[in-house]
Amino acid sequence: MKNERVYKMAFSRVYPLYIQKVERKGRTKSEVDTVICWLTGYDDAGLAEQIDKNADFETFFADAPQINPNAPKIKGVICGYRVEGIGDPLMQKIRWLDKLVDELAKGKPMEKVLRS
Repeated sequence: MKNERVYKMAFSRVYPLYIQKVERKGRTKSEVDTVICWLTGYDDAGLAEQIDKNADFETFFADAPQINPNAPKIKGVICGYRVEGIGDPLMQKIRWLDKLVDELAKGKPMEKVLRS
C-alpha cells in the first residue's frame, strides 16, 4: 500500500479498530483515548471533533496541537518496520500510534506505554 493511501485513510475508520483490538485483550476505549491524546496533544473534545469530521491521517496529525516530546522514545517493530527508522515524518507518527495501541493491547502498563 502506498503511503498516500494510508495518509488519506479516515482516522474515524481506523479508530474503532484500535478500540476493538485493545478491548479483546481486556483494555478500554478510555485507555486508547489516553494514548492518542498523549501522542498528539488533543484533548477529549479535540479528538472527538477529528473523529466527527472524518479527518484523514494527514489532517489528523497536521491539526494535532503538539506531538509529545517523548514520542521519539517509541521504539520497536510494527508492521514489519522499525518505527525509529522510518524516514517519512507522517508515516512515523502513524506507526508510533500503531505501536502504542499494540503495546496497550499486549498488556504493557500504561506508564510504560506513555514513556513515563
